[in-house]
Amino acid sequence: MLTLQSFTFNPFSENTYILYGAQGKAFLIDPGCAIHSEQVKLRDFIKEKGLTVEKILLTHAHIDHVFGLQWACDTFALPVHLHPNEQEVLERNPLDARLFGFDFPEFDGDYVFVDEHTILHLEDTPITLRFVPGHSPGSVAFYIESQHKIISGDALFRRSIGRTDLYKGDYDQLLHSIRTQLLSLPHATEVYSGHGAPTTIGEEKRLNPFLQIQ
Repeated sequence: MLTLQSFTFNPFSENTYILYGAQGKAFLIDPGCAIHSEQVKLRDFIKEKGLTVEKILLTHAHIDHVFGLQWACDTFALPVHLHPNEQEVLERNPLDARLFGFDFPEFDGDYVFVDEHTILHLEDTPITLRFVPGHSPGSVAFYIESQHKIISGDALFRRSIGRTDLYKGDYDQLLHSIRTQLLSLPHATEVYSGHGAPTTIGEEKRLNPFLQIQ
């Protein structure tokens, strides 16, 4: 049985997740901890729970999801796992940061590429990947089928969907991704997004205004 702990970090109110098992092994997903106090909060939680971070995963590489990526890779001496289509997104973050009026250093770390054929294992639990481009060209969602949970990144939110006006965003592609890769899951599947509160697939099928348009 895996436990999912969320933290809301940085000015964009991004959800960072730690997924961990009974044996203390953990995955860190979308480290958005932008300032020292946020990094300390995350580090202290990991220490207090006696966790060993085994992998750092990205649903996608937009700047709000990677504020703490360099810190995390350095702290835990790990590469970052991401879809190959997201490498370019990650590497252009210094440019995008200037558009928001601040500086952002280039990422200096190693990559491990994953895609929809990848199966990760945390302790004895398999985690599959769903390819959900549209918000970003290499967006993925992490699906824990045995626990009816999916970490969707910025593809699907409670009563909303990801924006598509950013670099290589595609509205039609995003809707296709959501309909084929997310709404096809069981209604009771819990959705943990990159921003905002959790929801379920069933709720979004019924109540998400963006998904009522045929």
